[in-house]
Amino acid sequence: MERIILASKSPRRKQLLEWAEIPFDVMVKDTDEMYPASLSIDQVPVYIARNKALAVKEELSHDRLILAADTVVVLNGKVIGKPVSKENAIAILSELSGQTHEVITGVVLMRDDAEIAFADITEVEFHKLSLQQIEFYVNKYKPYDKAGAYAIQEWIGVVGIKRVKGDFYNVMGLPVSRVMKAIMEFEN
Repeated sequence: MERIILASKSPRRKQLLEWAEIPFDVMVKDTDEMYPASLSIDQVPVYIARNKALAVKEELSHDRLILAADTVVVLNGKVIGKPVSKENAIAILSELSGQTHEVITGVVLMRDDAEIAFADITEVEFHKLSLQQIEFYVNKYKPYDKAGAYAIQEWIGVVGIKRVKGDFYNVMGLPVSRVMKAIMEFEN
């Protein structure tokens, strides 16, 4: 398998690609994560991922397969981003507590003018969490770089998740099996 370019600084995406034994190099260019209000929610992370891929593509001097992704958390039709403070993280997790939300990861694979883009949706249901549990998690794990203020593979996921419907790894930030199939399409 050829080495791909991962257009993401997410340690979780790096870890997932390593687990899948997909060879990659990381190349990141900061991009604006704003999106048009007219987009459907499932297209928001695809739009942001495409912008990440295009920004990296501009920097490449030769043809390489680029993988970019973006993950959003959606509760009751509203996109919940990354928390901006401790108080915001506590508020977000309090809102997710006892509820079912969606985690949507948009993926874009791009080489030259060819592109494969998709969104993968996973439903996640939290148990009712106490304020003490939420504060413990936020204080210890500081989830400020995570959409929805949590990582499923950390303490809160282990003790707080009641049910997952869909790809578990999508919640970590990359639906690896779908990505692998898309990479194979490029190679064939």
